[in-house]
Amino acid sequence: MTQQQQNQSQNSGHNPGHSQGNETKVALVTGAAARIGAEICRSLHAAGMNVVIHYRSSSTQAEELCESLNQQRANSAAILQADLLDTASLPTLVLQAAAIWERLDVLVNNASSFYPTPVGEITEAHWDDLMGSNLKAPIFLSQAATPYLKRHHGCIVNIVDVHGFRPMKGHPVYCAAKAGLAMLTQSLAKELGPEIRVNGVAPGAIMWPASELDSEVQASILERTALKRQGGPEDIARTVRFLVLEGDYITGQVIPVDGGRSINI
Repeated sequence: MTQQQQNQSQNSGHNPGHSQGNETKVALVTGAAARIGAEICRSLHAAGMNVVIHYRSSSTQAEELCESLNQQRANSAAILQADLLDTASLPTLVLQAAAIWERLDVLVNNASSFYPTPVGEITEAHWDDLMGSNLKAPIFLSQAATPYLKRHHGCIVNIVDVHGFRPMKGHPVYCAAKAGLAMLTQSLAKELGPEIRVNGVAPGAIMWPASELDSEVQASILERTALKRQGGPEDIARTVRFLVLEGDYITGQVIPVDGGRSINI
């Protein structure tokens, strides 16, 4: 966070200070200004945790979410800006998040780029962006967070995708990145246990991309789910909340939350 951003945060009531002490659990959620990330923040916050809302460019949405959570419970939410493709800045992001309430218990790697990369049109920039946001950033954030998470037997939750296991046509780079994130989840669970649990959640048809998928494609996707309906961000958030707060004996697992779609892909 730049000095200007810190000043803006203080002026708008977003600086949490340290008035609560350091007993409340703290979660850092990446890509948390909107959509699934924002719902994860709301769910963990409702469970009594403090949340650090990371965003890249959606400053207005991040500030609005932060303000709404702080209105519910004073000094319980904060925002931090960072470009997750700037790998050198990731340790600083984690350090800043841990410094707010002098602890860090949970890292949720939610931030993700998503768009088609048909064969013949793939560029190195596509590769760097999709691999960077979906795989590279999670491993370096997890590495930076490890010392803090160990102190309180914390956990990491990675937001994977059912297409990390079954490919989606036209998206080979994205699917490969999410497949890597699924393996990273298992690998980190083995590396970081017993102090830190590491799990993943694999969404299916939860939120349609803003610029893709016409109504016929959407209908065909839902027809392939066992429940014949679309899920919502709250379905993902509830699963994350379970893994964080109740799944004490669960690690190295990726839970599909897809209405049964993965059995029919």
